[in-house]
Amino acid sequence: MTTIQLRSKVDSNGVLHVCVPFSKYDADREVRVTIEPLGEAVKTMSPDQWRQFVHEMAGCIDDPTFQRHAQGDFENRKELFP
Repeated sequence: MTTIQLRSKVDSNGVLHVCVPFSKYDADREVRVTIEPLGEAVKTMSPDQWRQFVHEMAGCIDDPTFQRHAQGDFENRKELFP
């Protein structure tokens, strides 16, 4: 197996064009291409970090003109098991 590494950018249309040179002996051969985005990795929070974030954000709106609008009434439904 031969590994070839190259860098390319996704264009403004969201399309990645890749041109990889091979020898004529590789004609009609299947290959596998793996896309690995470079740059800042997506960070995920642990359950404890998420809980801390929620506690820090709760009640943080200090705008006196902010108001919660009426939420309406619950819909009356038929009971499933009368």
